[in-house]
Amino acid sequence: MRKIDKGLEPEELRVWKRKNSNGVYGDLTSLERQAIRAACTTEQFYLCAYCCQAISGTETDTMNEHVEAKHLAPQKSLDFNNIVVSCTTPKQCDAAHKSQALPLTPLMAECETELHFKISGRVEGLTDRAKETIRILNLGDFEKNNKSLIEKRKQLSYSLLFQNGINPDEGLEDEELLRSVIDDINRPKDGKLMPYAPVVTNLLRGWLLH
Repeated sequence: MRKIDKGLEPEELRVWKRKNSNGVYGDLTSLERQAIRAACTTEQFYLCAYCCQAISGTETDTMNEHVEAKHLAPQKSLDFNNIVVSCTTPKQCDAAHKSQALPLTPLMAECETELHFKISGRVEGLTDRAKETIRILNLGDFEKNNKSLIEKRKQLSYSLLFQNGINPDEGLEDEELLRSVIDDINRPKDGKLMPYAPVVTNLLRGWLLH
């Protein structure tokens, strides 16, 4: 995950809420829903809030997602600060979350430190709440749970590392170069981050600690 800094709610949502003071998310039209989707996609640099794979911001692969589920927090169904966008991959992220309570979310800074990604593509929770969040969202702690995501994460992470002159199997001991690569990976290009850039950042930060 990558910490998401929420911005202002889109104008379409603000206007609709002013006209529908008793409304809920389910009452929104496609206009407001797409405005929310576009705003969230932009502030997330075109990455899924949970697994960090690339999303387009359209209905084909991008879903408006309530961090605190509508069933658990109906009063927050129109709170833009409670809405992110997720990929639509079956059995993970939004599709796996459903109405479960998430103990660790991409709205918390700790989401970048309590998850530990490995060069194998697997993710490990460093705290109990991180482990529970990985389980709920099916983020690939073990191959038997989500082999497809683990393999995709590994392949694209390898590709991103090679693009930046790092052999993933050999690592890198040059601290200055590591920090330079981290800075470059986290710099959006044309408003977008590379798929799984936060995963690679997490990997490289782990190398700096050793």
